[in-house]
Amino acid sequence: ADFGFSITLIDMTMVIRLLYLSLLANFFLLRPTTCFISPIYSRTAATTSGSSLPSQRWQITNMSSSQWNESPTSTSEEQTLAKSLSIWPLDTYNVNLLNEVRHKQYTNPNPPLPIYDLVVIGAGAGGLVSSRQAARRGAKSCMISAELAGGDCLNAGCVPSKALLRCAKLVREAKKIVVQDNEYGISVTNSGKTSDDDANQMNVSIDFPKIMERMRKLRAHIAPVDGHARGDSLGTQTFQGRGVFTSPSTIEVVEHGQQLGAESNPILHFRKAVIATGGRPFVPDNISGLKEAPYTTNLSLFNLQQLPKRMVVLGAGVVALEMAQAFASFGSEVTVLQRSRLLSRGDEEAAEAIKQTLEKEGVKFLSGVSVNEVTTIKEATNNDDLPLMSVSLSCAEHTEPISLDCECLLLALGRTANVDSLGLESAGVDFHPSKGILVNDFSQSVSNPDVYAVGDCVSDVFRLTHMSGEMAKVVVQNALFKGQWRLSSLVVPAVMYTDPEYATIGRIHVDENDNVVSPIENNEEVDVYKAELQHNDRAILDSSDKTSFVKILCKKGTGTIVGCTIVSSRAGEMINEVSLAMKHDISLEGVGRNIHSYPTLGEAVMGCGIQFINSRWETMN
Repeated sequence: ADFGFSITLIDMTMVIRLLYLSLLANFFLLRPTTCFISPIYSRTAATTSGSSLPSQRWQITNMSSSQWNESPTSTSEEQTLAKSLSIWPLDTYNVNLLNEVRHKQYTNPNPPLPIYDLVVIGAGAGGLVSSRQAARRGAKSCMISAELAGGDCLNAGCVPSKALLRCAKLVREAKKIVVQDNEYGISVTNSGKTSDDDANQMNVSIDFPKIMERMRKLRAHIAPVDGHARGDSLGTQTFQGRGVFTSPSTIEVVEHGQQLGAESNPILHFRKAVIATGGRPFVPDNISGLKEAPYTTNLSLFNLQQLPKRMVVLGAGVVALEMAQAFASFGSEVTVLQRSRLLSRGDEEAAEAIKQTLEKEGVKFLSGVSVNEVTTIKEATNNDDLPLMSVSLSCAEHTEPISLDCECLLLALGRTANVDSLGLESAGVDFHPSKGILVNDFSQSVSNPDVYAVGDCVSDVFRLTHMSGEMAKVVVQNALFKGQWRLSSLVVPAVMYTDPEYATIGRIHVDENDNVVSPIENNEEVDVYKAELQHNDRAILDSSDKTSFVKILCKKGTGTIVGCTIVSSRAGEMINEVSLAMKHDISLEGVGRNIHSYPTLGEAVMGCGIQFINSRWETMN
C-alpha cells in the first residue's frame, strides 16, 4: 500500500504482512481521494475536453520551455528556484508538477495579440476558469501566471491536505482493529507464533516520508488539468511573469529576472481584465521573534520530510483543525492555540463536537491564548532536518505564562489578499490593503468598469476554491456578454474535512441551545430543525457519527431554508442537497418529501424535513 504506514506482528512473515495490508486498504478505502479535490470540480466545467471549441480567429503561439531536472542532477539554480516556489524536494513527482505549472526558462507568446478581449492576472482557480472559459466561448484571452499555475489549492491547499487526511483516516481505522477483541471481529494472527503472548500483538507504524511521497504523486497526477499545455489546447495564451497595470487598459508582464519597465517585457492591451491573484497566509507582526523564526504555513507544510515530534498550531479555523487532526493521527504531539472559541463564526454545538473528537485523538487545546514571543532554539541543519522553537504564551488554562517547545509551528490565522505591486493605482482600481479589491455585485471594480476581480483577492467574499471558480463564471458572462449575474445570487457551501466533517451554508451562528446569536437577515427570526445521527441506521451500522447531526434553519413559520450546519463523516456530500434546495427555492417540506436511499447518512437531511412536515400534520380528533 502507498499510504505510508504499516502494521507489524511479532514474528509475522512478510507475505502475511503484505496480504493483510492489501486487505486492510481495500476494506477501509471508503471513498476515492478525488472526491475531495475541488479543483477538478471547479475547473473541469471550463476545461472539459469533450466540448467543442469555437473556431479560432487567431493563432496560439506554441510554448517553448526547458524541463526541470530532479535531484541529484538538478542545478543549484533549479534548487533555489524550487525552494522559493515552496516546492521541495525535487523528486520525480515535484519535477512533473513543475513541468506542468511553472515551466523553466519559459518563452512567452511573442508578439502578443494587438488587443485581448480578456486578460487575467493570476493562475489559480479563478484565473484558470475565467481565461479558459472565455477562450472556449470565442474570446481572445490570456492568463498571466506569476508563480505556480493551480494556485494554493493545487499546490499548497485543497489537494495536498486531502491526500494527508486520507492517510490519517486510514491510520485511525487501522488502530481500531489492532485492539485485541475489537468489536469488528477482525484480527490478524501469526500462524508461526511461538507463544500465546505473541498473538494479536500489533502496532501501527508510520512511514511519514512515504505519506508525503504519496501526496506529491497524487498532486502531480492532478496537475496537468491546471498546466500551461492544457490552457494552450483550449485556446488561451499563458504568460509567465508578474502582471502589473500600467494604465486603465494596459498590463505589463514583468518577466522573471526582469524589472518593471524593461524593454523586453510584453505589454498587453485589453478590453476587459480580471484580477485573480489570490491570497497568502496572514503572519502577525506583533509577536516578538516570530518573523525571524522558521515557522510553517500551508505554503511550506507539504515540504516536510520528517514527522515533527511536537507541533504547535496557532489558529483554530479550517486549516488549523484539519492539520491538527492529521498530524496527531501520524503521531505528533499537537497543541492548538485558540484566541477565541473554535469556528468562531459557526455553530457552537458543532465546534464542541469536533473539539471533543480531536481531544479524544490526542489533540490538546489552549483557549484565550496570547502569544508573547517565539524563540528559535535551533535552526534546521539541512533540507530534511527540523528546527526547534519555543513559544511563550499566556492562556486561560494557566495562571502563569507557559512555554511550549516544538519542531513545527504552524501559522493558520487566515489569509491576506494579494494586491501589492499590481499597479492598481495606475489602473484606477480601488482596494483595501489586506481585504482586497473592492467590487460591486457584478464582481466588477467599483472604480474601473473594465476591470473585474475574483477569488481570495476580493474583499468580503468567501475564500474558497469553488467560490473562485463560480465568480469566474460570473465575470466571463458579465464582462464579455453584457450579463447581469450577481454575486449575491450565489449560494455557497463550505466544508472542513476533519473527521467528522463540518459543512455549512447560509448565514448561521447559533449557540449550544440553538438560539440564533447572529441575525440571518434584517434580524428575522428562524425555526431550527435538528436530526441527530446517533439514531441514523447507517451511522449505527458503521459505528460512527455518534455525536453528529444535521441542523437546518428556516425563516420563522415557513419552510424557506436560510442556513444549515452538518457534522458528519459525509457532511461534504450531504450539504449539496441543501445547497440545491436553497438555490432553487425548494422548501424544507420538499426536501422531506424527496425519497432518500436507505440506509444512508443523507437521510438525516430528510429527517429535518420530516420534522417540518410532522409539525403541520392534520390529525384525527
